[in-house]
Amino acid sequence: MAMAVSMSVPRMMALGRAEFTLLGRNKMALYVALLMPVMMVWAMRRAIGEIDLSKAGISANEVALTGAFGYILLFAVYQHLVSAYVARREELVLKRLRTGETSDAEILTGTALPAVAVALAQCALLVVAGVLWLDLRAVARPDLMAIGLLLGLAMSIALAAVTTSWAKTVQGSQLVTSPLMLISVAGSGLMVPLEAMPGPMADVCSVLPLTPVIQLVRGGWLGGMSAHEAGGAIITGIAWTIVASYGARRWFRWEPRR
Repeated sequence: MAMAVSMSVPRMMALGRAEFTLLGRNKMALYVALLMPVMMVWAMRRAIGEIDLSKAGISANEVALTGAFGYILLFAVYQHLVSAYVARREELVLKRLRTGETSDAEILTGTALPAVAVALAQCALLVVAGVLWLDLRAVARPDLMAIGLLLGLAMSIALAAVTTSWAKTVQGSQLVTSPLMLISVAGSGLMVPLEAMPGPMADVCSVLPLTPVIQLVRGGWLGGMSAHEAGGAIITGIAWTIVASYGARRWFRWEPRR
């Protein structure tokens, strides 16, 4: 087992380095991964200022900064990876990789490493900026925030792999990612906390894929999250990750549609 892991890591790192090089050459992908989350946070912050957050007991800056983690996962990881997986599939890169010793999981994970690194760096900068420049409180529960972020990364990779099954081209990948992104922005607490929503709407939105991630990140940063709430969010997030991983194994296409 130890030998298998020691051989697996170098293969994934090699794939990751290759993807880093390709990401640096693709200016549009780099723009979306690095700048789009920032622009979305700025745009949503203006809209959040018009929402009554008194019932939620949270400020507009706190909603915007904690919700920004969701934008990073959606743009820097999910959307970027759908395009990357589809591009590598259409270029027959995935098919060639499968002929070697690299396993399917290693191929998908290695391809995702640059997106994960970019997302982690952006999230770290977000916390620093929030505490030092926007006077947000220090992270109250780093453990919950870390669990939420890692769960969000795993879920985003799995959801990206599933979504590629509906995209025939790289251009089409932008279309097939839109439903999940729009639903997540509107209902997963990125813009409006669940506490500020009507009861029935909050119940529905609580089971969306990205909702438990935002709840854990927000509860980890701002505190006040009970063990029961944290446990429920973790279970929901794990369930979505398992379902998405099963869908990826079942429907992910390794060769172009002919």
